[in-house]
Amino acid sequence: YRPAESEFDRIFTVSLFFPDLLPPGVCNLLNPAAIYANNEISLGDVEIYGFDYDYTLAQYSNLLHSMIFNTARDILIEQYKYPEGLGKYDYIPGFAIRGLHYDVKKSLLMKIDAFHYVQLGTAYRGLRPVPDEEVIELYGGTQHIPLYQMSDFYGKGPSLKQFMDIFSLPEMTLLSSVIDYFLAHGIEFDQIHLYKDISDAIKDVHVKGMMYQWIEKDMEKYILHGDETYAVLNRLVNHNKKLFLITNSPFSFVDKGMKHMVGKNWRDLFDMVIVQADKPNFFTDRRKPFRKLDDKGSLQWDKISQLEKGKIYKEGNLFDFLRLTGWRGSKVLYFGDHLYSDLADLMLRHGWRTGAIVPELETEIRIINTEQYMHSLTWQQALTGLLERMQMHQDAESKQVLLEWMQERQEIRSLTKNLFNPQFGSIFRTFHNPTYFSRRLVRFSDIYMASISCLLNYDVNFTFYPRRTPLQHEAPLWMDQLCTGCMKTPFLEEMVHIR
Repeated sequence: YRPAESEFDRIFTVSLFFPDLLPPGVCNLLNPAAIYANNEISLGDVEIYGFDYDYTLAQYSNLLHSMIFNTARDILIEQYKYPEGLGKYDYIPGFAIRGLHYDVKKSLLMKIDAFHYVQLGTAYRGLRPVPDEEVIELYGGTQHIPLYQMSDFYGKGPSLKQFMDIFSLPEMTLLSSVIDYFLAHGIEFDQIHLYKDISDAIKDVHVKGMMYQWIEKDMEKYILHGDETYAVLNRLVNHNKKLFLITNSPFSFVDKGMKHMVGKNWRDLFDMVIVQADKPNFFTDRRKPFRKLDDKGSLQWDKISQLEKGKIYKEGNLFDFLRLTGWRGSKVLYFGDHLYSDLADLMLRHGWRTGAIVPELETEIRIINTEQYMHSLTWQQALTGLLERMQMHQDAESKQVLLEWMQERQEIRSLTKNLFNPQFGSIFRTFHNPTYFSRRLVRFSDIYMASISCLLNYDVNFTFYPRRTPLQHEAPLWMDQLCTGCMKTPFLEEMVHIR
């Protein structure tokens, strides 16, 4: 049973002796424009569509990340008096991925799986990986992070912070760059103060409106696929769906962006527009009343007893929103990119249906569709099956073969991880388990997709059926689904006419 030299020889050999360890065929390629269901949902039952703005209706260019990084870095140097040598650091596209955890007291940025285990090889202090042995020692001889240390409902634990939104990519890179500089120059620092300073500098970029100004000055450069946003909204309205917008961004910024993407009469498409909503507090805090804005964005003083179509409202809370609109339960479908701030409360506390926007999905699916990924995963699963089946052979030669298989399996797992991101791998998986991000994605969203334009591929009455995924005791019945670790997802070619 010693592995043969070439990949195809190895797969052929296994297919001869252990045909049940290999899948009978190759899965259909996944479609990056598909919508994936965690829970059964019929769009025909949805009467009201709600949207977040940033990274939901408005998709942004990655060029924005460099601007955020550079500006926050300069704030640290000029206002917080951090070393000027930090000015030599630039944003590193592709260094970090969404969903990572940061242990503030240990200065560790790492990926954690759904079972609270650190994926070895994905723990970084600064810009350098931390050896697996050191990670295990730091956590008391284990890879496991106890529940009490983990993030709370909104991704904020006592010592662990989870970076869940797309805007956090430059923050993670800046955090790693500053630590890298301090370690390289032997500068002692307080981990808590450093984390807070960087977090505050990043926050300044948003709160002081700098990011809004950059986008407003060059919307062609920073806003992507605006025509698709218009197509989605217009199509829903033409099918008599009600639309509303709840965003934390200010009105002037949203107004300019929507005029750029949809046109000057964009507000005619929406039954309700709520800005500076202060999510997630909007969904849980009953105290803030709605305030009306005039057409220029100036605050009005009258008490709000109804929410009028075409008007702009600021702040408020979901409880008043539900009382004034009567929009409750599964007839409402809300889309957002932040699993905690946008979706969690709506699904768990209020029974709305939810759609997660995950732009990374498009790139990850394209990687999954490559021949290299399919071959690597096929052989990885074959090796895993061989190890499980042959482990009872304990003679010297068999032990040596098993050791070689284990080493090869680990090498393939690392290579597969690197296809997605050399530092942290896929945002959806550790080597074999779902990531902590994936766990929250499944828990807080009925459906998920790369962008809202994916809705254009489906009829407005389409029903999404989640694939029945195997429990471990059902796995032998599901061998046709092992080749890429994914459920067979139909192509959408036959639905193109719906656009």
